[in-house]
Amino acid sequence: MPRTDPPPADFRHVYEFKLRFGDIDSQGHVNNVKFLGYLEDARLEMFHGDPVRKGEEPVRGLVISRHEIDYKVPLGPTVYPVRVETWVTEARAASCRLAYEVRDDETVYATATSTLVAFDVTAGRLRRFDPHERELLRRFLVPQNV
Repeated sequence: MPRTDPPPADFRHVYEFKLRFGDIDSQGHVNNVKFLGYLEDARLEMFHGDPVRKGEEPVRGLVISRHEIDYKVPLGPTVYPVRVETWVTEARAASCRLAYEVRDDETVYATATSTLVAFDVTAGRLRRFDPHERELLRRFLVPQNV
């Protein structure tokens, strides 16, 4: 069974952001659909933005096949940064599973998981991860004995 409990900081990708006024709904908290946008932004930084800034090749052609999200505590307006911490719980030949926490220093607002598959956009079909992509995934893959 893949591990989904929070790993040591060494295995987490951290994406920090500030809430926007438009994220808050009429009930005074972040609308649930906005959380999926936060997860998307974190994945883009993890697989594209951060590698490019490091001079590495980004991962291209990832497709979401499944999302699950649990809302723990309403996230209201705040001036403090919120972050998405992401890690890999399972890496296979052509798919991987990510776990996330949307949180600040004191509170976890939501937890989520996503299953992603490698996709060849030109051919229009699934593909296997290449060696570079597997290495990037391993950076965030939590060993079962940690």
